[in-house]
Amino acid sequence: MNKPLHQLSIAECAREIASGAVSPVELTDACLDVIETHDAEVNAFLEVTADLARAQARAAEEEIRRIGPRSPMHGVPFALKDIYDTRGIATTGHSALYRQRIPTENSACTERLYGAGAVLLGKLATHEFATGGPAYDLPWPPASNPWLLDRFPGGSSSGSGAAVATGMVPGALGSDTAGSIRLPAAFCGVAGMKPTYGRVSKRGVLPLSWTLDTCGPLTWTVEDAAIMLQIIAGHDPLDPSTVQRRVPDYTAALREDLKGMRIGIVRHFYEQDTPADAVTVAAMEAAVETLQGLGATVVEITLPPLADYQAATRVIIVSEAFAIHRETLLSTPELYGAVTRYRIMPGALVAAADYSNALRFQRVLAEKTLQAMGSVDALLTATTYGPAPVQSQMRAEANFSKPPLTNPFNAAQLPALSICNGYAPEGLPLAMQIVGRPFDEATVLHIGHAYERATKWRDQRPAFKHPENYLEPVAPCATVDAVDSSALEHYRGRIESQGMQLDEPQLADLTQAMPHLEAMIARIPKDLGIADVPSAIFAW
Repeated sequence: MNKPLHQLSIAECAREIASGAVSPVELTDACLDVIETHDAEVNAFLEVTADLARAQARAAEEEIRRIGPRSPMHGVPFALKDIYDTRGIATTGHSALYRQRIPTENSACTERLYGAGAVLLGKLATHEFATGGPAYDLPWPPASNPWLLDRFPGGSSSGSGAAVATGMVPGALGSDTAGSIRLPAAFCGVAGMKPTYGRVSKRGVLPLSWTLDTCGPLTWTVEDAAIMLQIIAGHDPLDPSTVQRRVPDYTAALREDLKGMRIGIVRHFYEQDTPADAVTVAAMEAAVETLQGLGATVVEITLPPLADYQAATRVIIVSEAFAIHRETLLSTPELYGAVTRYRIMPGALVAAADYSNALRFQRVLAEKTLQAMGSVDALLTATTYGPAPVQSQMRAEANFSKPPLTNPFNAAQLPALSICNGYAPEGLPLAMQIVGRPFDEATVLHIGHAYERATKWRDQRPAFKHPENYLEPVAPCATVDAVDSSALEHYRGRIESQGMQLDEPQLADLTQAMPHLEAMIARIPKDLGIADVPSAIFAW
């Protein structure tokens, strides 16, 4: 081997373990050493399960010696976003509310990885309940971006992206409701796979939005994403959202040419709807040339405007998140971070008709997306508008004010992969998305793998650079003095009509957030036909 143990991919780990060249115990200790060295500045882990990991590694080593590996991840370390239940180990959602929560059962994904012989290194930082971050008023600090430590690592699977990029762990699980796997993958320069809704069980995962939540892997390579997805995918009879479909052999699909494939590029998302910076646009054009050189035909595709997808998904998320958190949010608001309250509380004022129309509009958008894909095998677009921003300057309002490039494919329930497609001048990663038809993760992984093998982006690892001009966090939310007093009283009246009482800071947040949400509600058609049924009613 010509690289340190902690920088081996999952596929490389599997080969080295199977050959006897590397032991699971050696590999686990190497990862734990990196965590000990770097996690104080990256803050990727909320809890490191070192004793459990070493015990699992020893058991794996013995079993592999006796009967051979039971999967490519037998003896290979992994970590979990801290919304995945782990029996006997705290699952907190990065929140003071659940700081003492110790599940009695494992999530379905945890069980499948344990069943594959994988080694749990610990629980990873997230945004509070997968939405409230980055935040500085929670029991743990937000994770940092290891490429440049004052930058945002993406969210909400922040710790997952940062831990994989640094080599603390070769693979991790995240969740994706509007981009929360793909955004950390983009900003941390790793591969992040959001499967088709229904492909992977969500049982035992703290929910944000029942309609949009998905579970998937973050890894250093596309091949590794295929390996992890293979383990966690499949029907779960205890999760009614999973489907009974055969899971193909994802690694068998990983070829290095794209001859005969047609890929539709969605340029208008990042060039017209909400323009990206020049370095992102240039990276996308260079990626198109690479894909064409591999034999693909790339054609332009037009989808509905980004703002339409943002309207549907954001109304659904705030409505369902508020329903999940209503009682504790109103009775113990002090146990939530300010950003979380800002992003969830507007759900209190979404009318039932507006929520229902958002679900129906989601279905319309999904159908239009699939129709546009009729002549292509997959879609291509940017993952973000540019490299990672300065984390301390980010505001809660961002979730409402600017549509992410990721959420169209949550709305359409499609498989989407984010992979690195270059670096900005300051050394920060850039990324693109590859999107497939329902349950065609294999094609998405094939395209991503071929592109990755044809480029040099996997040769670089983070340098843990410290910024020279670190800025203190700005106020993430609204203040009473900064909002219009008449608007404050308007929303106070609406909240009190619902039988709820909010303090002044909460009302200020609501007053700032609601105009964004109301503009989205206004964008959703009110004249949908009676045949336009909600997205929650579907059959794959």
